Amino acid sequence: MHDPHDPYIRVRAAREHNLKNVDVDIPRDALTVFTGVSGSGKSSLAFGTVYAEAQRRYFESVAPYARRLIHQVGAPKVGEITGLPPAVSLEQRRSSPTSRSSVGTVTTLSNSLRMLFSRAGDYPRGAERLDSDAFSPNTAAGACPECHGLGRIHRTGEELLVPDPALSIREGAIAAWPGAWQGKNLRDVLDTLGYDVDRPWRELERKDRDWILFTDEQPVVTVHPVREAGRIQRPYQGTYMSARRYVLHTFSDSKSPTLRAKAERFLRSEPCPVCGGSRLRPEALAVTFAGRTIAELAALPLTALAEVLRGGADGEDGGNGRNETARVLTGDLLARIGTVTELGLGYLSLDRATPTLSSGELQRLRLATQLRSGLFGVVYVLDEPSAGLHPADTEALLVVLDRLKASGNTVFVVEHHLDVVRHADWLVDVGPRAGEHGGRVLHSGPPELLADVAESATRRFLFGGDSPDSSPVVREPRTPSGHLTLGPVTRHNLRGLTTRLPLGVFTAVTGVSGSGKSTLAGSITEELPGVERLVTVDQRPIGRTPRSNLATYTGLFDVVRKLFTATDEARARGYKAGRFSFNVADGRCETCQGEGFVSVELLFLPSTYTPCPDCHGARYNPRTLEVRRDGRNIAEVLDLTVEAAAEVFSDTPAAVRSLRALLDVGLGYLRLGQPATELSGGEAQRIKLAAELQRVRRGHTLYVLDEPTTGLHPADVEVLMRQLHGLVDAGHSVVVVEHDMDVVAAADWVIDLGPGGGTEGGTIVAAGSPAEVARAAGSRTAPYLARSLHGR
Repeated sequence: MHDPHDPYIRVRAAREHNLKNVDVDIPRDALTVFTGVSGSGKSSLAFGTVYAEAQRRYFESVAPYARRLIHQVGAPKVGEITGLPPAVSLEQRRSSPTSRSSVGTVTTLSNSLRMLFSRAGDYPRGAERLDSDAFSPNTAAGACPECHGLGRIHRTGEELLVPDPALSIREGAIAAWPGAWQGKNLRDVLDTLGYDVDRPWRELERKDRDWILFTDEQPVVTVHPVREAGRIQRPYQGTYMSARRYVLHTFSDSKSPTLRAKAERFLRSEPCPVCGGSRLRPEALAVTFAGRTIAELAALPLTALAEVLRGGADGEDGGNGRNETARVLTGDLLARIGTVTELGLGYLSLDRATPTLSSGELQRLRLATQLRSGLFGVVYVLDEPSAGLHPADTEALLVVLDRLKASGNTVFVVEHHLDVVRHADWLVDVGPRAGEHGGRVLHSGPPELLADVAESATRRFLFGGDSPDSSPVVREPRTPSGHLTLGPVTRHNLRGLTTRLPLGVFTAVTGVSGSGKSTLAGSITEELPGVERLVTVDQRPIGRTPRSNLATYTGLFDVVRKLFTATDEARARGYKAGRFSFNVADGRCETCQGEGFVSVELLFLPSTYTPCPDCHGARYNPRTLEVRRDGRNIAEVLDLTVEAAAEVFSDTPAAVRSLRALLDVGLGYLRLGQPATELSGGEAQRIKLAAELQRVRRGHTLYVLDEPTTGLHPADVEVLMRQLHGLVDAGHSVVVVEHDMDVVAAADWVIDLGPGGGTEGGTIVAAGSPAEVARAAGSRTAPYLARSLHGR
């Protein structure tokens, strides 16, 4: 029987993913950090087991009808968990934010600001007081009628629609038209209407050109197609649609990303001429607070917005009632803005679109919202809250985590950042290695006692010691083979910034969050003189459906399918490579369409996914699975880890190249068939890097990586850095945007942006070797870099 006064959460027989029947006791009302190399099982324990069980218990108490409306993670594989309070998860998962989602909507600060304008704004004389909805661009009451609250409109012009006016319509002058039959139909309709489709475009009369491209008329005519040999073509009714109408219709209504992308090439996006990009109706823009409209305030960095609100509340003089309302509402706004700026996000504005934020920024915004919620007695489970944070901002994060704990909560953090690990009350170290070589709890107790655990990969980084690996690598900076001039760059907070980037060396771009690092790295394009070949490796997913996986992305799946096609059994049956694809009807299991699982609809309960009753998750039909190579069928091969597959396919050079590249970036623990949807941003980035490493490179390549160490244990960082420095030693150039000071200390050249974030950033504070930047006055990076250079 569980003692209600027991101060521990006790987990017994946890078997989620790679966990090996784990038993662990974790104290409540404490800050616990889960560590271990990537893929060791720490997230499976914190999120997949503890959080999943807390959520499952909560849903047990919810009415069955309501349960259908909520996304559930399913019951974890665990014997029992006692002493578990309700849990709140803050993962780095990206929901699917739209262009209407913004910093203001995520933090709900926009709601409070709209209420302030509605109740305490300065209205024009005689104007009716507006409801708070009228100040939102996402409602019919507030949205500008011209751009529907988006702030931008899409326009086109003759120079975009007809790039080569020397061509005739028949020769394809109107590049924006669809291809194949649909384009031929529009041409035949024009011909029937009496337009000359064989004259060069530039020789047609202006009024005819304008009508063909821009008319809103849609005449219907009887088309008599030109007879083609061997084809009987009857007359038909054809409808004309102008090039502009076709492009706008495709861009706004097409479900095909390819067609929308093609249509976008013929459009110019510009601020809405009616609202000037503010997204609101004129009535809402006529109301001010402290002399500014709501759109002007939403565009300010949060630190500047706080200043305006302080001045505005003090200066309000619209009668005592309104004065008091303004004071209450601004007080609430300032307190909530304070928690966001405390987390190092004061450079963001309320109108900043959510899709432009990094996953680390998004998670910290959610964390700020939770801080103000006033919940107590819950378990907060956080996934690497320090991701994307400069060491100077990490100190503020620790204060926030302490405040969550002080409010009477239990805080679980999956983390690699050593300053956060040192700050913990309790440490759970999972390992010793990744995948099937991990899944055990090596240590659960105070952080200082980890020093006695010899197996731990975390130990040597946390405590240093006598091991030769623990001292920082000090390398002589390499000599550049040339230079690349960047800029002048004017984007976001960079204003005409120019710098020289050395080639043939390892360059780190540093600075606090929001200082302009990613913007500067994004300005490196293939068009710049001196760039022969550019490879940008980001953290975007390698695929959006479970059908895309590690093997398909790296091209390894093609090699494996060819090996199966070459077996005696496959040749005797006449099987081609397509037979071994779970996306092709011949070989896949038709019950689940090659998905491996089926959706089960339950009355009054959420639909749930279960392994396919026919293939039991194998994804292929029985005939395909009868073909074996070295005793394994195709499904069993896809279930191998990269490490195991490297042994199995050691005699196949094409497979060895792909697998070696994946091992070299520390991904030996992933399964070949692991769906893209299960991979973290850091894993996706390293898979892209591995796909690039396996290519035979000719000539000089410039690699640009945005925070490649995100989500990596220090031991994995070492593996990755060996690869990146190897590229430089082979004559290539590497540029990384980075916060890990040990990585920066090992660079040849450092460009430090700042001094602050947002409007306080955007300038180069220091540029030079790590030792030079570590001595730079006014650099917020310098003291942390100096500490790393001199071995903490």
